[in-house]
Amino acid sequence: MSFTPGPPLTDTAVRLVLLGSGELGREVAIEAMRLGCEVLAVDRYAGAPGMQVAQRHAVIDMTDPPALRALLEAERARPCAQLLVVPELEAIATPVLLELEAQGLHVVPTARAARLTMDREGIRRLVAEELRLKTCDYRFCDTEEEVRAAVAALGTPCVIKPVMSSSGKGQSVIRGADEVAATWSYAQEAGRTGAGRVIVEAFVDFDYEITLLTIRHAGGTSFCAPIGHLQEDGDYRESWQPHPMSPAALDDARELAEQVTEALGGTGIFGVELFVCGDEVIFSEVSPRPHDTGMTTMATQALSEFALHVRAILGLPIVAGEMPLLSPGASAVCLAGAQGDAPSISGVADAMAVDPSVDVRVFAKPEARPNRRMAVAIARGEDALAAREIARAAAACLRVD
Repeated sequence: MSFTPGPPLTDTAVRLVLLGSGELGREVAIEAMRLGCEVLAVDRYAGAPGMQVAQRHAVIDMTDPPALRALLEAERARPCAQLLVVPELEAIATPVLLELEAQGLHVVPTARAARLTMDREGIRRLVAEELRLKTCDYRFCDTEEEVRAAVAALGTPCVIKPVMSSSGKGQSVIRGADEVAATWSYAQEAGRTGAGRVIVEAFVDFDYEITLLTIRHAGGTSFCAPIGHLQEDGDYRESWQPHPMSPAALDDARELAEQVTEALGGTGIFGVELFVCGDEVIFSEVSPRPHDTGMTTMATQALSEFALHVRAILGLPIVAGEMPLLSPGASAVCLAGAQGDAPSISGVADAMAVDPSVDVRVFAKPEARPNRRMAVAIARGEDALAAREIARAAAACLRVD
């Protein structure tokens, strides 16, 4: 179907149902609305960032199959020119998406991609066992005893993660057999969908890790310049673009990313996370949606990852090859330090005074909790290192009150 949007809230509207309305979903909503789309922002709590900009919003538990099915059936019953369901997080009852996609609902990029990437077991078996691409060694475990056996086989340090989780939730490093009980308990308590299976991964002694934003669109597959990132406790703290890579490593990274995203199918942007050791590229994870480390593209590219995602899913033109950079750039996050309602962000003016290139995105989340992302500083520089220093200094000015 060609993209011909009518006015939002009419029978000729192009409607996006965003399943997840955090800071990334908000940017997707803004880009879609710039093109005249109607956006329904959905999340588990009221006042989510995406809800603050969308024409419509709904609060449901997206892991509850009946609630998700009822919402999507209602949207399918409302006339519109085109309806797209756009998952923006992992904690979704994906069997419902599979069921409704089989009945003709358009899920971005596909319901299968949403299902496989929500479940670390599904994506790891696809990449390692079906595509036979390089990953770290791993074991799936259902009990603490199985984790102990996996640690003995893989050696320490190693990493334990819930198979259904993201953003570092439930993830920790096991440095010795005496830590198995504590890390097992944490994985069971902190996963996005509750207790369950875990993956234990051999530690990769990599030189660096990158996110390779990969765009599948009507004209083929394109790439953004590699993004370097710093993580703590499994979650991103800083990102920068471009990250230097040897030509051989970059070629291999693109080939691997293209194979993985082609296997997942559909259109849109994919955040492919990779470890790089010399010229060797090792698959880590993939998200079939804009990636948090890609917030730096709001400073570096004419079309951010959010604009590219929306263009791709709507079938609009995207340049072939690599997205051109306007400038090297970086991002650094501002985290909450404590639990609290109606948090405010201070220091915005001080952050912007660090450098003329600095921009601040305040997420306006209605609740703070320790280590929750509340804002991000983005900046440009002569090179990625300079941009990192500016972004880091700007973020240090921000405070959650």
